[in-house]
Amino acid sequence: MIKRFLTERRSWILFFLLQQVILLFVAYVDPAISLSAVSYFVFLFFLLLFLFLFQRYQKETAFYKTLTERESDLDASTLLSPRSPFEAIIEKSIIEQTQHLKQTASYNRIEIEQEKDEMLSWIHEVKTPLTAMHLMIQRIDDDVFKADLTYEWLRIHLLLDQQLHQKRIPFIKNDLYMENADLESLLFSELKTLQSWCIQKGIGFDFDLQITHVLADTKWLAFIIRQILTNAVKYSDSSDILIKSYVQDERTYLEIKDSGRGIDERDLPRIFDKGFTSTTQHHDQASTGMGLYLAQKAANSLHINIFADSKLHDGTTFTLLFPSKNEFQQIMGV
Repeated sequence: MIKRFLTERRSWILFFLLQQVILLFVAYVDPAISLSAVSYFVFLFFLLLFLFLFQRYQKETAFYKTLTERESDLDASTLLSPRSPFEAIIEKSIIEQTQHLKQTASYNRIEIEQEKDEMLSWIHEVKTPLTAMHLMIQRIDDDVFKADLTYEWLRIHLLLDQQLHQKRIPFIKNDLYMENADLESLLFSELKTLQSWCIQKGIGFDFDLQITHVLADTKWLAFIIRQILTNAVKYSDSSDILIKSYVQDERTYLEIKDSGRGIDERDLPRIFDKGFTSTTQHHDQASTGMGLYLAQKAANSLHINIFADSKLHDGTTFTLLFPSKNEFQQIMGV
């Protein structure tokens, strides 16, 4: 702050120095003027300048220190009262800008809430004709045509479900209900939805569930598992998917292992990034890059850790590490 103050007052200091140089020069060239007396006065002037700058530094920088130290928020009450006309101009400008930003933020928040409500309403309305469409598909006699329609219906259903949860995730903490979730029932319910797709692709499932109940929010856990299972089925053909749960170091693990096309090693650190699809299969238009991103966002709120292990053309294993009892108590405390 001292350097900034001296830089701000540089022109005044240089003007003062120029005056002293002129006085010394006049005393030097004019024998009638005592150079020693002028030097004495110049010394006193420098001393007064130092005291004056010290006093002005204390007074003039207090207001600006509050500007540099204040938090990046919209609270203008932390500013000191202005002591000069220029400080008053700055304070007025900050207050006006703060009020404008608050109004803009409030307006944008209302717009976002309205858009979210409209989107959620639209999704729920679309579910009705989608359900009717599924019932009509079930009455089709042509098995091949029926399977193709069911697959396309399922894609729409999953995309709508993903969009629904995407809109809800910012407010997930208001929607959590931690309980002893039935993992087995949850898995079978999700697989039932994917049944026709799995039959079409010749995919089966092997289960090894040593643990059948976990501490989680059932609805959001179902969403997380749905995203992982959907990926496993999408990128696998004519193979089995292994699902197992176990306890290790007093922590519950759930593994979902497929034998699909796998993930390139360079892509693994980015698979949970928003919008990331693939670098090796960049032409894949079916991938949105949102499923795993949303799954991890939901998992973070549930204190569930998700790990991925994969090799290209050699399948992928997703592991869910559930919170311990102590972590669960912390979540319930929140």
